[in-house]
Amino acid sequence: MPGASVDRNTVPALRAAAESDFLAVTAIYEEHVRTGTATFEIEPPDRAEMLRRWRDVTDRGLPYLVATLGNEVAGYAYAGTYRPRPAYRYTVEDSIYIRRDCAGRGIGRRLLGALLVDCERCGARQMIAVIGDSANKASIQLHAAADFGHIGVLPDVGWKFGRWLDVVLMQRALGAGARLPAP
Repeated sequence: MPGASVDRNTVPALRAAAESDFLAVTAIYEEHVRTGTATFEIEPPDRAEMLRRWRDVTDRGLPYLVATLGNEVAGYAYAGTYRPRPAYRYTVEDSIYIRRDCAGRGIGRRLLGALLVDCERCGARQMIAVIGDSANKASIQLHAAADFGHIGVLPDVGWKFGRWLDVVLMQRALGAGARLPAP
């Protein structure tokens, strides 16, 4: 079983994702697609599609990080463009996925903290969290603890596992935020 040999007290190491991480990244995401409501995807993408998505993020100069415990990927996070139109170019959307057997160890908190720093360095001014399922208390609490404000709820916009799901929107300013004009 993944993670069985890793001590619960081991602190995860964070680094930029590499192509060699994508068997593990794909497996983590597949489990979330098949069993969870954090993502509204119904069919898990294969490794080639996950690699395409990774390249799309990193080709834009945005961060894509992994957390490792020992030699194993325990979770990953990235910031993608919020919307494709140019006026949104200073706004990013975060995504964080943790391997189920590594949940509750602070890995999401460490990944989000590093993602915030990296996005500020990239010149992003706002980060949006689009949280699938209003019952996803762990993600909502994670973002609230990182000073994201609750912006709103889109009720009943997703259909998965035979039920309607909400989307929770949260937002945090990065760097100068809206206090200064964009460069």
